[in-house]
Amino acid sequence: MPDLSHQLRSRLETTQSIDLELGSDALHPAYQGLSILNLPASLCHWLGASGPPHPALAIPELDALVTGVEQVIVVLIDAVSYDRFRGWIAGMSAELNPENDHCLLAPLTSVVPSTTSSALTTIWTGRSPAEHGILGYEIFLKEFGLVANMITHTPMAFEGPGGSLYAAGFQPETALPVPTLGKYLASAGVEAHAFLHYSIGRSGLSRMHYAGVEKHLFGGLADLWIGVRHLALKSLEGPRLIWVYHGGVDGVSHRYGPNSERARAEFVTFIQALQQNFISDLSLEARHKTLLLILSDHGQIPTVRDPKYELSNHPDLMGSLHLLPTGENRLIYLYPRPGMVKKIIEYFKNAWPQSFNLIPSEKALKVGLFGPGPPAKETRDRLGDFIAVSQGDAYLWWAPKENHLLGRHGGLSPQEMLVPLMAVRLG
Repeated sequence: MPDLSHQLRSRLETTQSIDLELGSDALHPAYQGLSILNLPASLCHWLGASGPPHPALAIPELDALVTGVEQVIVVLIDAVSYDRFRGWIAGMSAELNPENDHCLLAPLTSVVPSTTSSALTTIWTGRSPAEHGILGYEIFLKEFGLVANMITHTPMAFEGPGGSLYAAGFQPETALPVPTLGKYLASAGVEAHAFLHYSIGRSGLSRMHYAGVEKHLFGGLADLWIGVRHLALKSLEGPRLIWVYHGGVDGVSHRYGPNSERARAEFVTFIQALQQNFISDLSLEARHKTLLLILSDHGQIPTVRDPKYELSNHPDLMGSLHLLPTGENRLIYLYPRPGMVKKIIEYFKNAWPQSFNLIPSEKALKVGLFGPGPPAKETRDRLGDFIAVSQGDAYLWWAPKENHLLGRHGGLSPQEMLVPLMAVRLG
């Protein structure tokens, strides 16, 4: 396969949003064909299902690679940027070599915000964050009168077990205003499976995404890849999609930094298990009918623990807001008190010069920062009045606990926004 990296990356890095001051290093999502938003339409097309309304991936070489495929295995490794993926996977496996004719590696963009709850919901609905309304790690749910953590489905500051939001009437299965991918696949007779670690297999986010999909829970990596291989070897009665999610790199990168030895080792261990327990023992017949896709939902950027970014040290700013910021540490939604907008803008300029760009939320939504399509009715309330877009490695920390992260995401830097898509014909 030709190396598409330079060609596509140049296109991605020159794509800019209209009339928004996002910062010199900001990378706008390529929603019209080179974003993870476009993957679901491609998957549905390859598997013979009608799909969501947005364009499929605009990579003709990828469509050529799919000819004759009967099952697609999609492996999502959370929080691996394009550059890290390319460097880490080099020389690891003969099959996973982008220089080979049966393999293709291309950069895509994540969505805004570049975070798991938004990105995975986009992949499992084929709709933009504006349309599905899951707009960050922590968002204001006006209809329930609280700010909720969209991974754990708890009130924002709650430290107990996940799922307490359900006591307020929140139902994951009906929380999305758009259909999920499982419904498209089921209507076309496509067999759909998802492999998830047992710790998240019954989580609210999983309940939200995987309606109509058979879930397989695993413990360790050998358990995962032997299970995937056994399923991939089963006779096909129709097209089959197998989804694999791995969150280990994301967790390690948050704690130790995305460039850390531990983050790379977590990635390498995962790929070695894929090679040893799946690819190496897959039959020739299964190889011929299978396409393997490896991708990520977003990257991460290294950050430092710095008290100047902790809002507990900025009481004047806190007093100017109706509630704590929401969204992401690197893409922050602000709810100013009446008459406080000018004061907030000046505070950001003085406290963190050249570290944030403040833009009106309504304008960002109107010009498509959060994607194409009609916004969900809840979207405007969930974005606040202003968005603080981080520059460089800046962030804000407002949680009532230790600021412990050395890696973050949610912002618009290339490290957060550029993600890999590797497609492999195994035989």
